[in-house]
Amino acid sequence: MAVAIGIARETAPGERRVALTPETCKKFIAAGADVRIERDAGMRAGFPDSAYADAGARIVDDADAAVGDADIALCVQPPSPERIARLKSGGVLIGILQPQADAARGDAIVARQLVAFPLERLPRTTRAQAMDVLSSQAGMAGYKAVLIAAQLAPRFFPMLTTAAGTIRPSRVLIVGAGVAGLQAIATAKRLGAQVEGFDVRPETREQIESLGGKFLDLGVSAAGEGGYARQLTDEERAEQQRRLAEHLKLVDVVVCTAAVPGRPAPKIVTAAMVDGMKPGSVIVDLAAETGGNCERTQPGETIEAGGVIVAGPLNLASMGALHASEMYARNVYNFASLLLKDGALAFDWNDELLARSVWPERAPA
Repeated sequence: MAVAIGIARETAPGERRVALTPETCKKFIAAGADVRIERDAGMRAGFPDSAYADAGARIVDDADAAVGDADIALCVQPPSPERIARLKSGGVLIGILQPQADAARGDAIVARQLVAFPLERLPRTTRAQAMDVLSSQAGMAGYKAVLIAAQLAPRFFPMLTTAAGTIRPSRVLIVGAGVAGLQAIATAKRLGAQVEGFDVRPETREQIESLGGKFLDLGVSAAGEGGYARQLTDEERAEQQRRLAEHLKLVDVVVCTAAVPGRPAPKIVTAAMVDGMKPGSVIVDLAAETGGNCERTQPGETIEAGGVIVAGPLNLASMGALHASEMYARNVYNFASLLLKDGALAFDWNDELLARSVWPERAPA
């Protein structure tokens, strides 16, 4: 019997993405799977039911029909505990699941004996890059964050020479040079701004400069393992903040993107720094979902503090739902294909990608 793959409509507030596109649907069917998708699951991302039907999927009327007895359920945001309780016992669940962030969700996965693959747990290896949902979605988030900043800023980004005089380009600082930050640097540069990038990892200098940005060196290095930053000491943080506070007085726009996986976002821009910025300056805090890099950030809100606009948008990747879904769905297909062998469901626990991402964790054989 063919492996049944199910996709239900996302129910998280504001979520427009979908874990399957017509493109990846064709690939799953070519691999011998039976694909079922809830009606209108892809509509908000720009994929009508007719496109899925043409790709060979079965369109079903509700979530239970789509994923209730599916061997593999695909999702973007984690399903509710109630939805998890109705999944097939012993089935596979793949998505950005964050099981340890919600005890009820984690308990529901265990109680249903699901083989869950939270894709945020994938190791940062070359082979895993094609499955790296965090990177693909961070790229869209960085792009959208700069567009929000440009919309909120009371100034042009590029230099303009007009009959009314010359307009100087905006000075834009991108805090954090991960995937989101690098995309933000590239986007701000395309818009004509004078762009700087700041990251405590010195190895990011070359990446920032390759995109046309200037590396902001505050004299503090926090190079860590696996391409992530380590936590700064109290002394290092104090020196970093002193130098950053002085620099922010000259900046027009700040886009914050710094994050440490599994931890609250580091506080980099203090309330005192915001108070020292020029009126009309803008801060867009992409890290708002994990508490924000700015002390003034209110997740999901755009506020004004002493003439400085501080925005804390949530789920930015969903704002670019079509391309974000295309990238996410390809990531998911590349991972799920590891489970499909000759049209049947199979687990190779010697495969590092499966063994290190499965939840609950399994003892080595």
